[in-house]
Amino acid sequence: MRLFRMCAVALWVGAVVAAPAHGQSAAPAAVAPPPEKVEQLLKLLDDPDVKAWIATKGTSPAAEETMGPSASDFMLWSNSIRAHLRGIGQAVPAVPGEFEGASSTIMTEINGRGPGAILFLFAIFAALGLGAELIFRRLVKRAGQRHAAAVAADETPPARHHILGRAIFAAMAPLVVFAIVSIGAFHAFTWPPLLGALVLPLLVALIAWRVVMSITAILLGVRKGSGIGPGMVRLIPIDDVKAAFWYRRAAVFSGIFFTGWAAAGLMTALNFTPNVKGLIVYTLGLGLLAVALETVWNRPEAPVASKAYRVKEWLLTFYLCLLWLLWVAGLSLALWVGIYVLVLPPILRTTSAAVKSFFSTADDAAKPKAPVVEVLIERGARVIVIALAVAWLALVLRSRTVGLMGDEVASRLFRGVLGGVVILLTADLVWNIAKGLINRRIERARVEGGDPAELARSGRLLTLLPILRNFLAVLIAAIAVMMVLSGLGVAIGPLIAGAGIFGVAIGFGSQALVRDIISGIFYMTDDAFRVGEYIQSGSYKGTVESFSIRSVKLRHHRGPIFTVPFGTLGAVQNMSRDWVIDKFFISVSYDTDIAKVKKLVKGVGAALLEDEEFGPQIIETVKMKGVEDFGDYGIKLSFAMMTKPGHQSTIRRRAYAMIREAFTANDIGFASPTVQVAGNDDLSAPAAAAATRDAMARKNAAAAKPEEG
Repeated sequence: MRLFRMCAVALWVGAVVAAPAHGQSAAPAAVAPPPEKVEQLLKLLDDPDVKAWIATKGTSPAAEETMGPSASDFMLWSNSIRAHLRGIGQAVPAVPGEFEGASSTIMTEINGRGPGAILFLFAIFAALGLGAELIFRRLVKRAGQRHAAAVAADETPPARHHILGRAIFAAMAPLVVFAIVSIGAFHAFTWPPLLGALVLPLLVALIAWRVVMSITAILLGVRKGSGIGPGMVRLIPIDDVKAAFWYRRAAVFSGIFFTGWAAAGLMTALNFTPNVKGLIVYTLGLGLLAVALETVWNRPEAPVASKAYRVKEWLLTFYLCLLWLLWVAGLSLALWVGIYVLVLPPILRTTSAAVKSFFSTADDAAKPKAPVVEVLIERGARVIVIALAVAWLALVLRSRTVGLMGDEVASRLFRGVLGGVVILLTADLVWNIAKGLINRRIERARVEGGDPAELARSGRLLTLLPILRNFLAVLIAAIAVMMVLSGLGVAIGPLIAGAGIFGVAIGFGSQALVRDIISGIFYMTDDAFRVGEYIQSGSYKGTVESFSIRSVKLRHHRGPIFTVPFGTLGAVQNMSRDWVIDKFFISVSYDTDIAKVKKLVKGVGAALLEDEEFGPQIIETVKMKGVEDFGDYGIKLSFAMMTKPGHQSTIRRRAYAMIREAFTANDIGFASPTVQVAGNDDLSAPAAAAATRDAMARKNAAAAKPEEG
C-alpha cells in the first residue's frame, strides 16, 4: 500500500507541474517550487534500486507460482547446507569456551553453586520419587497377595486378561506416583529460574525413559512377578531370548535418546550457540547409530548363513548411516521421512500383532462381540500412530523452510497430503468395520439352524452379503480416491464426467455385460436361488456355489462346475425350496391282489417314518396312488411321497429295497415279458423262445431311451 501511495503522489505532482491551468493561456506563469518532501520522493523514484524493486513487485504472483523452483533456489539450498556444515566444523574449537561460559552462568545465577549442585538436586528429587514409588508398590503388593495365588492357578482367558490388566496397572501406576512426587516436590519450593530450567528437563527425561521401558516390558512380557501372578502376558508373540534382546536394546537406545533430549534442553537454557549445541547432539547421535548398527548385525531371529540376509544387513547399515548424515546436514524433513519409511511398517505390524494376540485369548462365547471392537482397537491404534507421525512431520515442516518450493505451494501440497492420509485412514477404518460385520454375519448364517424360515433367511444372507461386501469395497475405494485427488488440487469434475461418458460407451458396446448385471440384480431381488441350492436352467444344473457381479457358479452333481452369466439363465428351476413330491412306478403281474399291495406299501411307509435317518426328512411318506396303466405284461402302479429337498433320491432307493422285500415275502411277482404259443409240434419251443427274446430286447430298448435323454 505504501508503494501505491508513493506512486499516486508522484503522478499527482507530475500532473501539477506539467499541465497548464484550466481556462488560462499557454503563456508562462509563475509556479511555486515543489516542497522538499516531493523532491525527496522524486529522487527516490529515480533511484535504480527502487526501480528494480518496483519492477519485481509488479510481477504477477500467478507467474511466479507457475515458474516452480529455479536454479537459484537449488543454489540457495546447497549454500545453506554448506553453511550449516561449516558452522558445525567451526564449533569444535569453541566447545571448551561454551562449557566454561555455561559454568560461570550457573555460578552467577544459582548463588555461587556449580554444575554439581544441579546433579545433586536432581538426584534428591529422583530419590524422593523412587521412595514414594517403592511405598506404593508395597501397598499394591499387599493388597493383591490374596488374589494373586488364585489368578496364578487359573489359565482361562479371563484370567490372562486379568493378569494383563494388573500388569499394566502395576507398571504404570508407580510411574505416575514417581512423576507426581518428584516434580511436585520440586515445584513446592521457590527456585531461581535457571535452576528450574535445568532440573526439570532431567526429571522429565527420566520419567519418559521409564515410561518407554514399561510399555516395552508389557509388550514383550520380560518382567516376572511384581505382585500380579507368576508372569506377564506377552502381547508380541516371540520367545524369551528375542524378548530379552529387544528389551535390552530398547533400554540403551531410549536412554541415549532421552539423554540427548535433556542435554539439548540444558544447552538451550545455558545459551549455548546453535552450532555448538548441534555438534554435541550429533555426537550423542553417534551413540544411537552405534546401537542401531549393533542391533542390525546381532539380531537373534536372522539366519546367519543366508546370503540374502547379509545383503539386507549391509543395506540397512548404509541406510542408517545415510539417515545420520541427513540429520547432520540439517535436512530434517528428509530425515523424518526416512525414519518413517524404516520404522512405521514394523510399528504397525507390532501393533496389529499385539491387538490380535490380546483378542485371540477371548473365549468362544465372546467371539461374536469381538470383531468390531477388535477392528476399532487395531485400526484405531494404527490411526493414532500414523496421526502422531504426520503431526510431527507437520511441525518439522513448519519449523523448516522447504527450500525448493515456495511457501504457499509447499503448504498447499502438504495440506493435501495430510488430508489424503486422514481420508485413507478413515476409509480403511470404515471398510474394515463393514467387512468384519459382514464376515461375522456370514459365519453365523452358515452355522444357524432351526426352523425352515430361519434356514431360508440364512441362505438369502449367504447369497446377498458377499455381493454387498464387494459393492462396499468398490464404493469406499472410489469415494476415497476422489476425495484424495480433490484435496491435492486435482479437478475431479472432468474425471467424473469422463467416467460417465466412458460408462455410457461401455453400456452401448457391452450390452451383454449390462444385461448380465441387470439380470443378476433382478434374480437377487426375486430370490430365485441362493447359495447351496440345486437349480436347473436349460442344459445347466448344479448346486449354487457362489456369485459374482455378472455370473453364478453351479457345481454339477458329477463334479464339473459351470460359470453361467445371469443373462443366459432364463427360467430357473429351483429344486431346493420347501418340499419335493417324488413319483415312481412299479409294474406287477396281472394276477396280483391290488389291495394287498396297497396294504404292504402302507406298512413300508410307516417303517420309513420310524427310521431315525429317513423319518425326519419325510413330510408325507410313500403311498400307492393306484393303477396308472395296463401294460403288455402287467399292471403299472403309481406311488408318491413328499420329502424335504435333496433327500428324495435317497429315500426312494430305500423304499425300492423295502418294497421288493415285502413283495418277495408275500409272493407278489413283478411284471415280466411272457409269451404263450399254441400247438404241440417240436417247432413251437424255438418260436416261443425267439418271441421272448424279441420282447425282452424291445423292453430293454424302450427302458434305455429315457436314460440316454
